Parts: sequence; structure tokens; C-alpha cells
Amino acid sequence: MTRHVEVHVTADSRDEAERIVNVAVASRVAAGAQISGPIVSTYWWQGEIQRNDEYLILMKTTTDRLDELIVVVREAHSYETPEIVAIPIEGGLADYLNWITEETTVSPEGE
Repeated sequence: MTRHVEVHVTADSRDEAERIVNVAVASRVAAGAQISGPIVSTYWWQGEIQRNDEYLILMKTTTDRLDELIVVVREAHSYETPEIVAIPIEGGLADYLNWITEETTVSPEGE
């Protein structure tokens, strides 16, 4: 059985979030994605508390494609250490989960 995950990524601008989503979906390492924001993120970075507006990206993929999605995000992201976390999808509409599998199995050229 194919396992599915939702991958959370934050970006510092809507433009960057859209760039990340476009490359991930176009390369078929994510079946689809949503961008929310701005959100306010508060976190420790380099010994200080930071607070910034960011955009939250939610992408759906399979565990088989997760490592490739991480590579794509890291290459497209401006952060030194971007938030990239995968949350297992434990259930859902079978047709939707099958769609995730199908869309991340097809090559970018449609082969």
C-alpha cells in the first residue's frame, strides 16, 4: 500500500512560495499544493527569538517521492534551513489518495 504525506514548508514571501509550489508540482514530486498566509511565525534562530510574516505551503506526495520533494524544495528555497516536515496521512477519500499516487508517478513529460 502506498503511503501518503502532507509536507509543510514556510517561505518568506508569496512569490517564493509560488515558485516552490510551481517547481514541485511541475516536476511531479508533489501532486498538488496550497499556499496560506501571511502567517506570523515565531522561532529561535541564531540565538535570538525571531518573529516574521511567512507563507505556509502544504504539499501532498507519497513517501516514495518525499526525498525528491525535499531536494526540490531545498534547491528552490532561500532559507539556509527551511522548514520541511512531512506529516503522515492516516486516512482519507480513497479516490483522492489514489490521485496523489497517480500524479506523483507520472513523469513531467507525461510518459
